[in-house]
Amino acid sequence: MEEKPIDVARLGKIRCEIAPEPRTTLEGDQRRDREGNPLWVTCLAVRRLEGRRVDTIDVTTSGQPQGLTEGSEVRVSNLWARDWALEGRTGTSYRADAITPVAGSGGSAAPAPTAAGSRGKSGGDS
Repeated sequence: MEEKPIDVARLGKIRCEIAPEPRTTLEGDQRRDREGNPLWVTCLAVRRLEGRRVDTIDVTTSGQPQGLTEGSEVRVSNLWARDWALEGRTGTSYRADAITPVAGSGGSAAPAPTAAGSRGKSGGDS
């Protein structure tokens, strides 16, 4: 499927909803990119510039984003979306080069988990 760049300047505020977790296979192993780097997934809340609508998206990165706390504002670099279809299911997966905290944005002090989670089931990246 085709990858599409996302203009993050048009999205409005982006906050970390769930701190980075390892992106895992159904067997619980951490997924890796083509270069062998571990993949991480971070849930982001995106508030549109106009209106009250908020969307949440899971964004995959190569390597663990550092310094993110749940509720804090973040900056996303080079965000891409890819529509996928597999065995009658469809969706959109999101990848970014980096997710970094915005200085002084607040948020809670929830640490990033280190154990493998169950969030690796969605998306089309292997």
